[in-house]
Amino acid sequence: MAKIDFGGVVENVVTRDEFPLEKARQVLKDEVVAVLGYGVQGPAQALNMRDNGITVIVGQRGGTKNWDKAVADGWVPGETLFSVEDAAERGTVVQYLLSDAGQRSVWPKIVECLDEGDMLYFSHGFSVTYKDQTGVIPPPHVDVALVAPKGSGTSVRRNFLDGSGINASYAIHQDATGKAEERAIALGIAIGAGYLFPTTFENEVYSDLTGERGILMGALAGVMEAQYNELRRHGHTPSEAFNETVEELTQSLIRLVAQNGMDWMYANCSTTAQRGALDWKDRFRDAVAPVFSDLYQSVLDGEETRIVLDKNSDPNYRENLEAELKAMRESEMWQAGAAVRSLRPENWGK
Repeated sequence: MAKIDFGGVVENVVTRDEFPLEKARQVLKDEVVAVLGYGVQGPAQALNMRDNGITVIVGQRGGTKNWDKAVADGWVPGETLFSVEDAAERGTVVQYLLSDAGQRSVWPKIVECLDEGDMLYFSHGFSVTYKDQTGVIPPPHVDVALVAPKGSGTSVRRNFLDGSGINASYAIHQDATGKAEERAIALGIAIGAGYLFPTTFENEVYSDLTGERGILMGALAGVMEAQYNELRRHGHTPSEAFNETVEELTQSLIRLVAQNGMDWMYANCSTTAQRGALDWKDRFRDAVAPVFSDLYQSVLDGEETRIVLDKNSDPNYRENLEAELKAMRESEMWQAGAAVRSLRPENWGK
């Protein structure tokens, strides 16, 4: 492992230089990787591994949109595309990439498919960490590992295709074969990880649930709405409010942060913007710190997990979700966003 200094804290990471794809192929040459679930992470990880020469099959419930998507992506029913249970029976590595609620519901069937020496693979620490709520307790005769890409399935596939990859964490929960870590790292390289850093199942899910509810999605959407509404309240047009709230961030400033860090973004903005941002940064930090404290405690206590499992197990979940997303999509702010996006040069004439 390479030792990298992360702001004064030295951590071990695995890079492609020290664990190249050819080594991953050698480690996985006798494995059949069964990707269960073709929803969010499943397509990207399955396609990336297939492109990298790994033997992959897919398990997905028939008669669904995701089954049709798998067929469209070149998975052949009866050859490389099976029911979830049949794929689990055939796999020596079972990538359990169903939704968290889905993992709970089909676990009694999947656990019966795990043979001695198989690997049970997750991309989220949810089911194992909150086993009291999910009932997912792996048998002792299998390796149990996690590789969690730090991005959506769409990003995992897009970054793979452009050659950049996306960073991922990995963890070993159970090492029945003595080779769990090598197998997990090989799988991480095979799905196209830029680099891999070690974690635990617990830390992965605690950080992931906090991040998704916080700055990555929940906080970001909430803060954007607050600023947009304040600008509109003072008479700014929807176009101006959206551009100053979202478009400039996503099309310009966040790209500068990604390039070289927050200080570099500041250095490449006007002195007026620099001064104001520096003066207000700490006030925003201090204002939201109590909210993040409450959020992390809710994750630790299992309350967030309970909500997820209850809501996502509701038979009307898809309809309820679409209603919530429809309300967001049809709000003035995001209708303005659709209009602004249509005016980008690459969309002219579409």
